[in-house]
Amino acid sequence: MIEFKLDLKSGVPFHRQIVDQIRYGIASKRLLPGEQLPTVRDLAVQLQINPNTVRKAYSDLELLGILDTQQGTGTFVGHKEIEIADDEKQRMLRQVCDELVARGHQYNLTLADIVEHLQRRLSDGTAKEND
Repeated sequence: MIEFKLDLKSGVPFHRQIVDQIRYGIASKRLLPGEQLPTVRDLAVQLQINPNTVRKAYSDLELLGILDTQQGTGTFVGHKEIEIADDEKQRMLRQVCDELVARGHQYNLTLADIVEHLQRRLSDGTAKEND
């Protein structure tokens, strides 16, 4: 299961962030076919958003054949394989890097500080997926 998080400052609509996280979760095999997702209500409470936002994300993914909703049982990851296109990966990488650099500037960190810290984390084996 993946941990859902919303970036309030990204400018990306919340339902789109949920869609992207599910798609990336499936593409990276962190979400497996048949795995049950949180209910609309549970995810809305967790993310502190309107349940209609979660419902829209789930509905969009169901229309694409990515999710399967079974009335009274829940929403499950479908069996459709997902690959993220290179241009989309680059867009996401740009977005993550832009945010990292902007936050670094807020704390008076240089790009060299950030890169050095990332390299140290990787060499120490302390870089964790959920960190």
